[in-house]
Amino acid sequence: MADSDGARVAKDYHLDIAPPTGDGFAVKGAQHLEWGMKNRLARMFDPVSGNTVMLAFDHGYIMGPTSGLERLDVVIPPLAPHVNVLMGARGALRSCIPPTVQNPICLRVGYDKSVLFDDMSDGGGLACDIAGAIRMNAVCLAAQTFIGAAGEANSLGLLARIVDSGNAYGIPTMGVVAVGKDMARTEKFFLLATRILAENGANVVKSYYCDGFEHVTAACPVPIVIAGGKKLPEADALQMAYRAISEGAHGVDMGRNIFQAADPGAMAQAVGLVVHSGYTAAAAYEFYQDTAAK
Repeated sequence: MADSDGARVAKDYHLDIAPPTGDGFAVKGAQHLEWGMKNRLARMFDPVSGNTVMLAFDHGYIMGPTSGLERLDVVIPPLAPHVNVLMGARGALRSCIPPTVQNPICLRVGYDKSVLFDDMSDGGGLACDIAGAIRMNAVCLAAQTFIGAAGEANSLGLLARIVDSGNAYGIPTMGVVAVGKDMARTEKFFLLATRILAENGANVVKSYYCDGFEHVTAACPVPIVIAGGKKLPEADALQMAYRAISEGAHGVDMGRNIFQAADPGAMAQAVGLVVHSGYTAAAAYEFYQDTAAK
């Protein structure tokens, strides 16, 4: 068993050394993957910026009708042109998203307890198998993994099975860090959680932003996209996105901070300017205000 304390207190994250690109493929950690897996990742991540804006609308699978998502068929399709990837559950996609929408789909394939339970961390189970994901034309599989919670072993086992099934068909997996209710959202926790998901085979990791985030992204061998989390004022959400990208994130997977904005379309575009075009948070917020006012 590895010594969890280690012999060295200080850690060197080599922040001055860029990760290898191998054959020039832009997605971190993917240089040795086969063509089909790379092709799907290339649809998710912009070839110029190397980053992605994902729109998460999977909240209803545990929360029911989230504010702003009462009508998926009304809210989500108009936002699709402003983001790279749509992330949702198959029932929502089938019933509410026109099949003519061209965005690649990151499909949530796990299930978890609903918000009716105080403890949601039993690890969940498989809601959609690989055959169902292929029928949904998914380019990525998403599963939530609880670290530091009672269901950790079960959810890691589920992640491993999803990774294996995806690998068999060249479909990447995004591991979603779920924070156990007794765990603090600290650099120490996210260093552990993101590394565990990556080393168990996740090709992309979705995590929260924290202080010391540049260490988290450096130590994770695959791309990290940040979760938007709870609704923030638009300027604050753009600042969080800017700091995350500046500190090594390769995108955002936002939900409430886009569809609960006063002008969701303008917010999606403003986030894209930060993620892809190098806009500062202040410049992106100015764009948001100008666009929302029209």
